[in-house]
Amino acid sequence: MPSANAYIFHAFAAIIIISTVMAVTRKNMVHAVLYLVVSFIGSGLLFYFLGAPLPAAFEVIIYAGAVMVLFLFIIMMLKFETSPRKIGQTRYYAAALGMWGLYLILCVGAKCALSPQALQTLEPAMAAPKNFGRFLFQQHWLSIEIISILLLVVLIGILQLELGPKRRKTR
Repeated sequence: MPSANAYIFHAFAAIIIISTVMAVTRKNMVHAVLYLVVSFIGSGLLFYFLGAPLPAAFEVIIYAGAVMVLFLFIIMMLKFETSPRKIGQTRYYAAALGMWGLYLILCVGAKCALSPQALQTLEPAMAAPKNFGRFLFQQHWLSIEIISILLLVVLIGILQLELGPKRRKTR
Protein backbone atom coordinates (compact mmCIF):
# COMPACT_ATOMS: atom_id res chain seq x y z
CA MET A 1 0.00 0.00 0.00
CA PRO A 2 1.57 3.32 -1.06
CA SER A 3 2.07 5.92 1.63
CA ALA A 4 0.57 9.40 1.68
CA ASN A 5 3.97 10.77 0.67
CA ALA A 6 3.83 8.73 -2.54
CA TYR A 7 0.42 10.20 -3.37
CA ILE A 8 1.67 13.74 -2.73
CA PHE A 9 4.76 13.13 -4.86
CA HIS A 10 2.68 11.79 -7.74
CA ALA A 11 0.20 14.66 -7.44
CA PHE A 12 3.04 17.20 -7.74
CA ALA A 13 4.52 15.25 -10.65
CA ALA A 14 1.14 15.20 -12.42
CA ILE A 15 0.73 18.96 -11.94
CA ILE A 16 4.20 19.56 -13.39
CA ILE A 17 3.64 17.30 -16.39
CA ILE A 18 0.15 18.61 -17.19
CA SER A 19 1.13 22.28 -16.88
CA THR A 20 4.25 21.74 -18.99
CA VAL A 21 2.24 20.02 -21.72
CA MET A 22 -0.27 22.88 -21.59
CA ALA A 23 2.59 25.40 -21.90
CA VAL A 24 3.96 23.68 -24.98
CA THR A 25 0.60 23.30 -26.72
CA ARG A 26 -0.85 26.83 -26.22
CA LYS A 27 -1.09 29.18 -29.17
CA ASN A 28 -1.22 32.28 -26.97
CA MET A 29 2.31 32.97 -25.70
CA VAL A 30 1.15 34.69 -22.50
CA HIS A 31 -0.94 31.65 -21.56
CA ALA A 32 2.05 29.41 -22.28
CA VAL A 33 4.22 31.45 -19.92
CA LEU A 34 1.58 31.29 -17.19
CA TYR A 35 1.39 27.50 -17.50
CA LEU A 36 5.17 27.40 -17.32
CA VAL A 37 5.01 29.41 -14.08
CA VAL A 38 2.66 26.75 -12.66
CA SER A 39 5.16 24.10 -13.74
CA PHE A 40 8.04 25.91 -12.03
CA ILE A 41 6.06 26.40 -8.82
CA GLY A 42 5.15 22.71 -8.87
CA SER A 43 8.84 21.85 -9.29
CA GLY A 44 9.66 24.08 -6.34
CA LEU A 45 7.00 22.37 -4.23
CA LEU A 46 8.42 19.00 -5.25
CA PHE A 47 11.91 20.08 -4.20
CA TYR A 48 10.56 21.32 -0.89
CA PHE A 49 8.62 18.11 -0.35
CA LEU A 50 11.77 16.08 -0.98
CA GLY A 51 13.61 18.00 1.75
CA ALA A 52 15.53 20.55 -0.32
CA PRO A 53 14.23 24.01 0.64
CA LEU A 54 17.09 25.95 -0.98
CA PRO A 55 16.56 24.61 -4.52
CA ALA A 56 12.82 25.05 -3.94
CA ALA A 57 13.36 28.72 -3.13
CA PHE A 58 15.68 29.13 -6.13
CA GLU A 59 13.12 27.49 -8.40
CA VAL A 60 10.31 29.79 -7.30
CA ILE A 61 12.28 33.04 -6.96
CA ILE A 62 14.58 32.77 -9.97
CA TYR A 63 12.60 30.74 -12.50
CA ALA A 64 8.97 31.42 -11.63
CA GLY A 65 9.77 34.99 -10.70
CA ALA A 66 12.62 36.60 -12.59
CA VAL A 67 12.89 34.46 -15.72
CA MET A 68 9.16 34.42 -16.36
CA VAL A 69 8.96 38.20 -15.93
CA LEU A 70 11.74 38.45 -18.52
CA PHE A 71 9.83 36.10 -20.85
CA LEU A 72 6.63 38.13 -20.45
CA PHE A 73 8.62 41.29 -21.10
CA ILE A 74 10.00 39.79 -24.32
CA ILE A 75 6.61 38.50 -25.46
CA MET A 76 4.85 41.79 -24.85
CA MET A 77 7.67 43.82 -26.35
CA LEU A 78 7.91 41.79 -29.56
CA LYS A 79 4.11 41.47 -29.83
CA PHE A 80 3.92 37.86 -30.96
CA GLU A 81 0.82 37.18 -32.99
CA THR A 82 -1.03 33.90 -32.74
CA SER A 83 -1.14 32.18 -36.09
CA PRO A 84 -3.78 29.70 -37.18
CA ARG A 85 -2.69 26.07 -37.08
CA LYS A 86 -1.53 24.69 -40.36
CA ILE A 87 -2.64 21.35 -41.73
CA GLY A 88 0.83 19.75 -41.64
CA GLN A 89 1.43 20.43 -37.94
CA THR A 90 0.00 17.11 -36.80
CA ARG A 91 3.23 15.41 -37.83
CA TYR A 92 5.03 17.40 -35.14
CA TYR A 93 2.64 16.05 -32.54
CA ALA A 94 3.19 12.53 -33.85
CA ALA A 95 6.98 13.02 -33.64
CA ALA A 96 6.69 14.37 -30.10
CA LEU A 97 4.50 11.46 -29.02
CA GLY A 98 6.94 9.04 -30.63
CA MET A 99 9.88 10.57 -28.74
CA TRP A 100 7.88 10.49 -25.52
CA GLY A 101 7.06 6.82 -26.09
CA LEU A 102 10.71 6.03 -26.79
CA TYR A 103 11.74 7.84 -23.62
CA LEU A 104 9.13 5.94 -21.61
CA ILE A 105 10.30 2.60 -23.02
CA LEU A 106 13.92 3.47 -22.21
CA CYS A 107 13.04 4.50 -18.64
CA VAL A 108 11.03 1.35 -17.98
CA GLY A 109 13.74 -0.78 -19.58
CA ALA A 110 16.44 0.86 -17.47
CA LYS A 111 14.43 0.34 -14.30
CA CYS A 112 13.86 -3.34 -15.14
CA ALA A 113 17.52 -3.88 -16.05
CA LEU A 114 18.86 -2.45 -12.80
CA SER A 115 19.86 -4.79 -10.03
CA PRO A 116 18.09 -4.53 -6.65
CA GLN A 117 21.27 -3.07 -5.13
CA ALA A 118 21.13 -0.16 -7.59
CA LEU A 119 17.60 0.70 -6.44
CA GLN A 120 18.63 1.37 -2.83
CA THR A 121 18.14 4.92 -1.63
CA LEU A 122 21.17 7.14 -1.18
CA GLU A 123 22.09 8.91 2.02
CA PRO A 124 20.99 12.54 1.81
CA ALA A 125 23.71 15.16 1.72
CA MET A 126 22.76 18.31 3.58
CA ALA A 127 24.41 21.70 3.15
CA ALA A 128 23.41 24.94 4.80
CA PRO A 129 22.45 27.72 2.38
CA LYS A 130 25.31 29.84 3.72
CA ASN A 131 27.86 27.12 2.92
CA PHE A 132 26.33 26.51 -0.50
CA GLY A 133 26.41 30.22 -1.35
CA ARG A 134 29.99 30.54 -0.16
CA PHE A 135 31.02 27.53 -2.27
CA LEU A 136 29.15 28.82 -5.31
CA PHE A 137 30.55 32.34 -5.24
CA GLN A 138 34.10 31.32 -4.27
CA GLN A 139 34.55 28.37 -6.62
CA HIS A 140 32.28 29.27 -9.55
CA TRP A 141 32.21 33.07 -9.58
CA LEU A 142 33.42 33.25 -13.18
CA SER A 143 30.54 31.06 -14.40
CA ILE A 144 28.03 33.26 -12.59
CA GLU A 145 29.54 36.40 -14.11
CA ILE A 146 29.48 34.87 -17.60
CA ILE A 147 25.82 33.91 -17.20
CA SER A 148 24.91 37.42 -16.03
CA ILE A 149 26.71 38.94 -19.03
CA LEU A 150 24.90 36.53 -21.38
CA LEU A 151 21.55 37.56 -19.91
CA LEU A 152 22.49 41.21 -20.38
CA VAL A 153 23.45 40.56 -24.03
CA VAL A 154 20.12 38.78 -24.61
CA LEU A 155 18.21 41.71 -23.13
CA ILE A 156 20.14 44.20 -25.29
CA GLY A 157 19.49 42.01 -28.35
CA ILE A 158 15.78 41.98 -27.63
CA LEU A 159 15.74 45.74 -27.25
CA GLN A 160 17.60 46.04 -30.56
CA LEU A 161 15.05 43.76 -32.25
CA GLU A 162 12.25 45.96 -30.99
CA LEU A 163 13.87 49.32 -31.71
CA GLY A 164 15.54 48.35 -35.01
CA PRO A 165 12.55 48.66 -37.39
CA LYS A 166 11.32 51.87 -35.69
CA ARG A 167 14.69 53.59 -36.21
CA ARG A 168 14.73 52.60 -39.90
CA LYS A 169 11.25 54.11 -40.47
CA THR A 170 12.18 57.50 -39.00
CA ARG A 171 15.33 57.92 -41.14
